[in-house]
Amino acid sequence: MTEYVKTGLEEFLAAPPADLRNANLGLLMNQASVDNTFRYACDLLENAFPGRLKLLFSPQHGLWGEQQANMIESPDNTYESLNLPVASLYSETRRPTQQMLAQIDCLVIDLQDVGTRVYTFIWTMLECLHACAKHGVKVCVLDRPNPLGGLVAEGPLLEPGFRSFVGGTEIPMRHGLTIGELAKMFNTEENIGADLTVVPMTGWRRSMLFPETRLPWIAPSPNMPRFETAVLYPGQVLLEGTTLSEGRGTTMPFEVVGAPFLDPTELLRLVNRWDHPGVGLMPVHFRPTFDKWKDASCGGLAIHVQDAAAVRSFELTVAIIAAAAELASDQDLWLPPPYEYEYHKPPIDILYGHDRYRTAANKGLTQNEHSMLSLAACDEDAWWSRCEPFLMYGAD
Repeated sequence: MTEYVKTGLEEFLAAPPADLRNANLGLLMNQASVDNTFRYACDLLENAFPGRLKLLFSPQHGLWGEQQANMIESPDNTYESLNLPVASLYSETRRPTQQMLAQIDCLVIDLQDVGTRVYTFIWTMLECLHACAKHGVKVCVLDRPNPLGGLVAEGPLLEPGFRSFVGGTEIPMRHGLTIGELAKMFNTEENIGADLTVVPMTGWRRSMLFPETRLPWIAPSPNMPRFETAVLYPGQVLLEGTTLSEGRGTTMPFEVVGAPFLDPTELLRLVNRWDHPGVGLMPVHFRPTFDKWKDASCGGLAIHVQDAAAVRSFELTVAIIAAAAELASDQDLWLPPPYEYEYHKPPIDILYGHDRYRTAANKGLTQNEHSMLSLAACDEDAWWSRCEPFLMYGAD
């Protein structure tokens, strides 16, 4: 095993594809796009290809991860160190325009995904594939680890009528693929036809969780400060469709859940009716400084990751929401739209990928363990069979 996993960025710099040596380049990146010594991808590409890097693109949250979530847009900007323009792909447009792409021959994509369907970076990549295919620009994806490894999938597939910018194709909530594998899948299954190259990592195996890569964890977005946050995110992100706080505005986003109308001790009792491997739960109070329940004391739970490989966060959060609904039956738990540029469907529906979960919860069906587990289930055999043509790494 190598001392640390070498990302696609490092492999690209060590041996650039021959057809790109004299190409004009664009780069989609953010503050987490670094090598193992914390050097930014744009600086490294400029050093390797002097004068060839023409334009930077930024995803949701901006180049520096400054902007909060849900339609808080980032303006176009300038990367001062290299005096390069930065085109925001989370503003007036979420797809590169012809004018942007006219400056480049190849768009290089170097983003750290977190392994969850609703994390928008993969959908920005999908928009880039569409745009580059249309305008004859090559795409080169520099692969990075899936922090959650590549052996486990969680949650049902998104269904076609519920596509949005937090779900552009029919994949499960926790997908188990790298961003490079997803690029190959999208390009093929969506019949995009982009001129796509994926530069693989070396030293990464599907069984690896992020700490095993020995790469530095750089927050890819403002509410993803720790690896443990990413472990819980595939389930806890469902809370964004509810009136329950997911911990935004605290120092532990997605690692706490609560609301002023919940009794934390009773919530813990109800959640603990079922087993939740890999985590420890404790009753807490917390007070968000922004977002839902700003400045209000929220009763709820703190979730401590004890065995990351064992955690199944989707089932856990479905159980938490079911317990909250039972405990506070007089409360409406569902937030109305808009959410991530969807103005009609309830946020919980596009997060879950169907209205089935909200309908069952409204009828109290999620308080039955069998029904709850059925709603949280993923057909992993079917999913991995579908993924097989696009997998780039082994398990051992």
